Amino acid sequence: MINAIIVDDEPLAQDVLETYIDKIPEITLLAKCNNALEANEVLKKESVDLMFLDIQMPQLTGIDFLKTLSRPPIVIFTTAYPNYALEGFELNALDYLLKPISLERFMKAVNKAIEQIELQRKDASSESPAQEGDPDFIFVKADKKLVKISYDDIIYIEGLKDYVIIRMNESRVITLQTMKSLEAKLPKGNFKRIHRSYIVNIDKIDAVMGNMIEVQEKNQAKHLPIGKNYRDDLLEIINKNRL
Repeated sequence: MINAIIVDDEPLAQDVLETYIDKIPEITLLAKCNNALEANEVLKKESVDLMFLDIQMPQLTGIDFLKTLSRPPIVIFTTAYPNYALEGFELNALDYLLKPISLERFMKAVNKAIEQIELQRKDASSESPAQEGDPDFIFVKADKKLVKISYDDIIYIEGLKDYVIIRMNESRVITLQTMKSLEAKLPKGNFKRIHRSYIVNIDKIDAVMGNMIEVQEKNQAKHLPIGKNYRDDLLEIINKNRL
């Protein structure tokens, strides 16, 4: 599944793009943002693969916003002004759609995006797997010191704005960190994002019940929600180990 967001200050333009995206089964629309600041908050919390970005917006233009991002998702610019095309491509934008955007032109841009994202994922999956000597722990900053946490001790991680709570059976650690940045550092084979506010240690899942999972915290059952945008990926892992 490809996660996308729309960044545009025009409600009508948002609605057109949302209607088009609904026709593409490979793409999930995570959010519609009215400006760059809203988009920035989503990018901090979510794993976004594709961004439809308007150029002329109040406070911060789409081009200036893109320049602030160190690791941006794939970007397709959407604008009514053709004179920004060159600058957009110089920022490595994948495509540049002129409003009003036809479905045919939209599909052409999206197919390019899907192809590029699939290639990126294929390259990532072909990288060398973790070696036997790789660390099985992580250091996080908490209480003015670096705290060592073994991956095996982590039950789940809960996001709270710009903080995360790393929950273990007998303790917890609160650190100034975004869910997105922490997710990128965790071993992907051991941890899975199941909700915008939760990452779970797959080995700690005791049961799956509808849109909830069950883990043990302080020797008591704890139920965590499964977000609709993460359900398919989680069930794929569950079904591989299902009798």
